[in-house]
Amino acid sequence: MRAEWASSLSEDLHLDLRGPRLRDGLMEALRDAIRTGRLTPGAKLPSSRTLGADLGIARNTVAQAYAELVAEGWLTARQGAATRVAPRAETAPAPTMPKPAPRHRIVHDLRPGQPDLSAFPRADWLKAARRALTGAPDDAFGLGDPFGRPELREAIAAYLARTRGVRAHPDQIMISTGTSHSLVVLAEVLKQRATPAVAVESYGLQVHHAHLAKIGLGTPLLPVDADGAVVEHLDDLPDVGAVLLTPSHQFPTGVALHPDRRAAVVDWARRTGGLVLEDDYDGEFRYDRSPVGAMQGLDPEHVIYLGTTSKALAPGLRLGWMVLPPRIARAAAEAKGERDPYSGVVDQLTMAEFITSGSYDRHIRAMRLHYRRRRDQLVAALAEHAPNTRVTGLSAGLQVLVDVPRGEESAVVQGSAWQGLSMHGLGAFRHPDAPADRDALVIGYSTPSASAWSGALAALCRVLP
Repeated sequence: MRAEWASSLSEDLHLDLRGPRLRDGLMEALRDAIRTGRLTPGAKLPSSRTLGADLGIARNTVAQAYAELVAEGWLTARQGAATRVAPRAETAPAPTMPKPAPRHRIVHDLRPGQPDLSAFPRADWLKAARRALTGAPDDAFGLGDPFGRPELREAIAAYLARTRGVRAHPDQIMISTGTSHSLVVLAEVLKQRATPAVAVESYGLQVHHAHLAKIGLGTPLLPVDADGAVVEHLDDLPDVGAVLLTPSHQFPTGVALHPDRRAAVVDWARRTGGLVLEDDYDGEFRYDRSPVGAMQGLDPEHVIYLGTTSKALAPGLRLGWMVLPPRIARAAAEAKGERDPYSGVVDQLTMAEFITSGSYDRHIRAMRLHYRRRRDQLVAALAEHAPNTRVTGLSAGLQVLVDVPRGEESAVVQGSAWQGLSMHGLGAFRHPDAPADRDALVIGYSTPSASAWSGALAALCRVLP
């Protein structure tokens, strides 16, 4: 039905009433007229009697449509006065977005923390997914258990015992979406245990410290030297009830926690009832010898092991795990349930099959050779073309720490942008309370493609002092 009226308006207004219900059609036609500006704020509408006569519909139908549009805020009405278009119904002009600041085009990404995504084992993962879905019980696709699928927990328990020396029953393992998620859950548990603060290393991922601080936990620092975190300082921090460490391969300095310090931090936890949060983010990738075993094996009652697929496979999988002491397992399940009860079932089932079939071990071995070759090439190029730098840390992981002369870190990072490089200085990972007593670059070598790797090395050597 189409109609028009000119009463009380400067020009004819055409309404197109659609749908089986005249009232709904009239309401939508009026809304559209207001949205498009054909009815402007403050415009006077015909009386319900007049509009009903113009449209050939009952006056009550028009009155009901007006009343509902008044309730929705499109119209205003006062007793004894005409119905008008509400002022706030005016369509605001689209905001003008500020132009982004000019940025240098990134040609080579040398930032740490991401694996070679082109090496993701797509064919083997697809085979594992097919086998996992074919054999999965029907109840696997329900809401499930906040601890995760039993198939994956059993596979992880066996894998960690064999490769990392972790002692855990599958019931102690909780699946998460990654280390950050695990830390959020553990921060809630620590808060419930009235833990005031968690000690952290003076260099590390600021996002991890932020997760703890957001829950209300303090994050006092432990200095890091050539033997890892100086855990002896824990006795000087009376409010600390837990400590977050990267003992197998400290991020980003690349050192390992000395055996004496491993024993010392476990003794501290036993003596005080504290907890050690062991972030084993890239423990599989040691190139000069077999990987150092996880610290959790020294005392499963006081060390919480944190693992993830982010470095070994891809961060986009969103799969991680915690190995929890039985005394806090239930509290962790309750904390996880409040935020993110369950991880994706299909990926959990696939990962379980990927591990038990041996595909995960084969992938780790292949990537270990690939990354070792990359690291050796990087070290050789720096020795030849950048004699004022020094590579430190273990032959491990997906990045190296390169010391540069004092005062050069910021200049090199800024200059790298002009060469199309993206990389970080050590300062990006320094705790706010830590002294700036060292200039270095944290260079990731896993991201560039095979065809771009030589170009990335050449560009890096051009910007180094």
